[in-house]
Order: sequence, then C-alpha cells, then structure tokens
Amino acid sequence: MRHRLVKLLGSAAPWLMGVVNVTPDSFSDGGRHLTPDAAVAQGRRLVADGAHLLDLGGESTAPGSRPITSDDELARLEPVVRALAGEAVLSIDTYHAATAERCVTLGAAVVNDVSALRADPSMAAVIRDLRPVLVIMHAKDGPLPHATDRPAHYRDVVRDVADWLSGRIDVALAAGIDADQIVVDPGWGKFLSLEPAHSWEVLARFEELVARLTPIPVLVGTSRKGFLGGRLAERDPISQFTALAAVEKGAAVIRTHDVRMAAEFLDAAERMARPLPARRAYG
Repeated sequence: MRHRLVKLLGSAAPWLMGVVNVTPDSFSDGGRHLTPDAAVAQGRRLVADGAHLLDLGGESTAPGSRPITSDDELARLEPVVRALAGEAVLSIDTYHAATAERCVTLGAAVVNDVSALRADPSMAAVIRDLRPVLVIMHAKDGPLPHATDRPAHYRDVVRDVADWLSGRIDVALAAGIDADQIVVDPGWGKFLSLEPAHSWEVLARFEELVARLTPIPVLVGTSRKGFLGGRLAERDPISQFTALAAVEKGAAVIRTHDVRMAAEFLDAAERMARPLPARRAYG
C-alpha cells in the first residue's frame, strides 16, 4: 500500500511532526505560542529545523484540561493555518469536525483526532469527503480525549492497544475512509495508563504493535511525556532516545517538540547504519 503521506511529504519515512501548541495551558510550553505571531514563528522554526509537517493544536487534552468549543479553537488556529498553509504541510490536532473541516478547507492536509472518531459523530464524514490523512490515537478515556486519572487495566497492553486501534480502523473503513489515509498512535503517558510501566512496555515491544497494525503507519509521540520521569525541561534527550528506539522497531512518524534534536538522532542512526524499517515500508 502506497500511503498518502509518501506523496504528501515527498520523502521516505520516518517523518518528523513538529508540535505547535496554540493554547494557554499546554503541559509542554504553557502558552508560549498562544498568539498567532508566536505560533507562526514557532512553526517556521520547526520547519527550518527539519520538520516534515506541523501539528497545530488549539485545545489542550492533558490531565486537568477542559474542553473548549470549536469556535474558540478556530479563533486560535485559523490565523495560524492561513499563514502557514502555503509554507508547510499542516496537521490539525482536533476532535471537532467543524474545526477539521474549516482548517482542511484552508489548506491543512492531516487531521490528528486524539478521540479516534469518538468525540464528534460528524468527523468521519469530514475525513471521508475532504480526504485528509487521519491520525487515530488510542486513549483509555473517551469519548472526549482529555486524559484523566482513571486507572487502565490491560491483560496484555500491546495486544489490547493493537486490538483497540484495529477496531477504530474498522470504524473508519466502514465510514468510507481509505486505509491509505490512516495513521495510528498508541497513546502515551496518561492517555495510555497511570502506570509508566505500560508506556515502557509498549516501547519495548513496539515491533509487535507495528506487526499487528501493518500496513497502517504507526506514530510515536513520547515527546516530553510524564512517564519518562525527571523535570519537564530536561526530557528532550530521553524523548528522542525513546522515539528513535520506536523508529528502529518500525515507527513511521515521530511527533516531537524538539525537531532539531530528533533530526540529529535520526541522522546519527543513519550514519551508523541503524535499521529504519519504515523507510522500506513507506519509501
């Protein structure tokens, strides 16, 4: 299957997705890029650092966050999308169908729905009709995707997450979305579990997850997550190490706040002839 990301990004996997949080309450940057000018400048920096695409988010779904309306979300996102649509491939991190529809109409090419089509019944039709790439994320909570302190219980975390994602893929396919539009994300940190060991186990067995979901590309989004431990400001190196470990086991997309460091890790891996399975699968 030739995935749409290959044509859209014009390069072989793995691909770097730079995060731009246009929010006042993001866990990772606390409103630093809330104004349109700041968000646009950050997006341009990430592209210069090597981002293949940008993931623009107007609502935090981190623990303790609250839902906002699509109108409020669009007020934050629309000027940023308008400014960057001609300069970069844009992903919109939203579970609101109206937000997705407007932003794709303005030029965005990817919708990152962390609710996995559960929060808004209209989202599947928007994806079917406008044909953006769709990222489907596993989360223990739902249908709203905001992470909570609710425990999660898994018989086998890798198999259970893979089965859950396979079920959501089936929902997307039944709604008329093509398989070559879909990317999946196992979720990390409190989206996955309150127990850091679950996230570490998914990383340790990532090749099993990829094998169970093939040929759908898998995204790794460990960047700055709490399960990594330590102070938030010091998590970027271990974020890139864990992402690289996942890439060496088949991950196709790295979602990261520090694109430059991620690119340096990938470059070092290539110089050492480390395996990058997604390059063969999505070349």
